[in-house]
Amino acid sequence: MKRIIIILAFSTNISLAQNTNLSFEDAILGNKNFYKDNLYNIQWINNRNEFSYVKNNILIVEDLNIQIKQITLEKINSILEDDILNSFNYIKWINSSNFIFQIDLNIYKYNFENDHISKIFSLPDNSSNIEYSHDLSKVAFTINNNLFILDSKNKLTQITFDNDENIVNGQIVHRNEFGIDKGIFWSNNDKYVAYYKKDEGMVSNYPIINSNSRIASIRNIKYPMAGMSSHEVKLFVYDISKKKSTMMRTGEPNDKYLTNICWGPNNKNIFIAVLNRDQNHLKLNSFNVNDGKLNFTLFEEKNKNYVQPLNPMIFINNTEFLWRSERDGFDHYYRYNINGKIINQITMGNFVVKDFISIVDDSLFFTGSHINGLDTRFYKSSLFNSESEIITKIEGVHKIYPNSMGTLYIDSYSSSNNPGTINLINSSGKNLKTIHQRDNPFSDIIMGNIEIDSFKLEDGIVINTRIIKPYNYNDSLAYPLLLYVYNGPNVQLIENDFLASSSLWMHYLANQGYIILTIDGRGSENRGLDFEQIIFRNLGEIEMKDQIRGLQNFISKENIDKNRIAVYGWSYGGYMATNLLCTYPDFFNCGVAGGPVIDWKYYEVMYTERYMDTPEINPDGYKKSSILNKIHNLSDPLLVIHGTDDDVVVLQHSLKFSQKCIENKKEFNYFQYPGHDHHVRGKDRLHLMNKIINFILENNL
Repeated sequence: MKRIIIILAFSTNISLAQNTNLSFEDAILGNKNFYKDNLYNIQWINNRNEFSYVKNNILIVEDLNIQIKQITLEKINSILEDDILNSFNYIKWINSSNFIFQIDLNIYKYNFENDHISKIFSLPDNSSNIEYSHDLSKVAFTINNNLFILDSKNKLTQITFDNDENIVNGQIVHRNEFGIDKGIFWSNNDKYVAYYKKDEGMVSNYPIINSNSRIASIRNIKYPMAGMSSHEVKLFVYDISKKKSTMMRTGEPNDKYLTNICWGPNNKNIFIAVLNRDQNHLKLNSFNVNDGKLNFTLFEEKNKNYVQPLNPMIFINNTEFLWRSERDGFDHYYRYNINGKIINQITMGNFVVKDFISIVDDSLFFTGSHINGLDTRFYKSSLFNSESEIITKIEGVHKIYPNSMGTLYIDSYSSSNNPGTINLINSSGKNLKTIHQRDNPFSDIIMGNIEIDSFKLEDGIVINTRIIKPYNYNDSLAYPLLLYVYNGPNVQLIENDFLASSSLWMHYLANQGYIILTIDGRGSENRGLDFEQIIFRNLGEIEMKDQIRGLQNFISKENIDKNRIAVYGWSYGGYMATNLLCTYPDFFNCGVAGGPVIDWKYYEVMYTERYMDTPEINPDGYKKSSILNKIHNLSDPLLVIHGTDDDVVVLQHSLKFSQKCIENKKEFNYFQYPGHDHHVRGKDRLHLMNKIINFILENNL
């Protein structure tokens, strides 16, 4: 593969008199000047060939030729009586003349034509999980664990009346897995609302300690660990006219997963992708919303490892729909009729479908991966065959915004050589207008040099890598190296976008004379089923082999001080960093692990059982993957960091690690961040990254 080299100062002879150093604070918290040239919240206005975006806190509306209107926050706030709007970043156009915005629990509508603002809803205190009906005449939301609906006449209706704190209505279920990002689903005609009801009574409590009070207190969360009892979920449909909820009869067992909820076009049926707890057998089922009975199973999908449904059906018309599946080895679209009979595969090839964009006439428009997952391009495919063509020929990561008619598209993209371009294009990819060309925000700042490279495994599989070198790199010198690692499922660290998806702290460290290497090994995202599923039942094993192989490949080509190699990662990356130190101690000099998984039997049900099965079914896999069984190999300085309120990778992981280190008479550095969850955010992040970087600099000697 061709190596891509980016020199962000745009000069091979960098003059210190003309460029400033990247400060530590700017590298960690950012600087508003880095983002002042960005456009935000790009949207088409419904049923118009006009679009809006936010620049410098001004809402700008344009058509194909000229800028039509600018709306300032001062203007909006001069009309508002009691509230103050601080940003346009979350406004949403609802028709050709109006957009809505929310301030606290008040929802307003702004008329673009006459500058009139009206308050359409004022929600009760503690309202959350807010979902508007399509016609904006009603809004559904939760207060605590119950579901409510408020109409435009300010009539409030309570839908559920559960006082048991273990019963939760209208909220996200299955711990955000399977693409689930909400718990309330309006029907197409707004006459029904479907909602999840979750029973957590059978799930063990896990204590989160609050040390702020004089006597520390406990906040219990529900945390189902692998192999233990999981919560049970039902789907109900509330008929607004009848004021009645009906449970969909999804059957036994109760700990299955109800995913990818989709209303049928006639509003009489609702579809649920029902996945067994083993996550290897999916049934796409149709249910009658009036009595909750199963109409029929449209089709079933099985895999010897796992099936991972992430996207609901997309209806082409009243009788046909699209379904995404990895059944041929890559994530692709298939066309079915309403009875579940497959008509044809629409997309095909060694690329991964990413986002649905639009259907126009007989063509499907979507984004998908390209060049071993590095690029995201805009594609077009016929609904009637499997021939796909790339519309956007320019390299990079493209995000596409279609107008409501599907005739024009805004193409926002960046690449390793381009800070960002926003074009108006047609369905053939022809550029009709350049809306914005972003300036390089780091043109006057000394930054590291980035290279996107790759290497091949013995079987020919291409593994992508990213290298950040010091701005003044000299190939005659031997440099210390930091391996920054994640390599877990559903994550890709390296893309051909601006900065190659690197973080600014990496450039700060590079300017201290370091090389930072990142490797997207097997198990990571957007490379196809075999690439991702090879880690099944043995998390960590293949991933570590690819990291070591990539490290060896890089060292063989570059002048690296082999005695000064460090490793750092967070979450799954923390697991990998600790695992690497305990499995390949001769390769590393020190390491940092943030929020690390230590033993998978202490991690949550849905994620862990997908990739590892249960501890009872796969005891050898859990034993081999547990770092607790490798601590005797630890010989390098290690810093473990954990937030005390972590509800993703619970604190028990690092405490178990600490206990085992004591038993094995192994020293390591341990630091907790009180009150922080799985990530350390805000101003405390300065303290976090200062601790990490200083530990590396002081121990990788």
